[in-house]
Amino acid sequence: MATIAARILGSNSRPAVALRRLRWPAYSSASAVVAEPETTEVKDYADYRRSLYGQITHKALLVDAVGTLVLPSQPMAQIYRKIGEKYGVEYSEDEILFRYRRAYGQPWGKSRLRYVNDGRPFWQYIVSYSTGCSDPQYFEELYNYYTTDKAWHLNDPGAEEVFRALRKSGVKLAVVSNFDTRLRPLLRALNCDNWFDAVAVSAEVAAEKPNPTIFLKACELLDVKPEDAVHVGDDRRNDIWGARDAGCDAWLWGSDVHSFKEVAQRIGVQV
Repeated sequence: MATIAARILGSNSRPAVALRRLRWPAYSSASAVVAEPETTEVKDYADYRRSLYGQITHKALLVDAVGTLVLPSQPMAQIYRKIGEKYGVEYSEDEILFRYRRAYGQPWGKSRLRYVNDGRPFWQYIVSYSTGCSDPQYFEELYNYYTTDKAWHLNDPGAEEVFRALRKSGVKLAVVSNFDTRLRPLLRALNCDNWFDAVAVSAEVAAEKPNPTIFLKACELLDVKPEDAVHVGDDRRNDIWGARDAGCDAWLWGSDVHSFKEVAQRIGVQV
């Protein structure tokens, strides 16, 4: 859910590190000056992977949750304000958003991870700071809301058909997400938990993207080599660089691919 609000608002270690360090021009903050055509960029990256691993294969697809597989149905600040009105929350949506960003941007002192188990201590701090309200009933109502299908919807309406075709063709599927333990009940609430062979959630793995550990865990659960997996996510740092550090291929949602049908086509599966 950390990436949740941010998005509402957003053994192969040696070659993998090399992949991340290759910062393609269009990824740079100075891209306006040195940018090259995207086709050249993608070709260079593909050629580099071939030099490391030989023929590129995608035996597994790893999918980010928030911002890729699912989206919040309403802006975070709007929900914080709406539910909070009966508990005395008076901050405007703009102020809640400002305070949320400020709280989330500060180091979380309780743990090196934001998402430990159900993430309650972290989210209690975020909600209290963002709204000025420490009422435990308010927190519980808000916290539980984000486990329901009222709070979320599938990003791509055609996802189920695509994932069914991928699995039928032999491609293994996993969700890889920075989330607390509410992710699994959320996937069940959205009736998409059975689409996947595995779920690697940071609260259970004890590693958050871009740490390559979470991607390696997903590959272990699927019994595939990292170089045979491709990860799709909407965050360049967490999803693209993190996956490449693990040795996986990686495509940026909204840039490299725009739908799961397009993902399947790039893997070589027709839907």
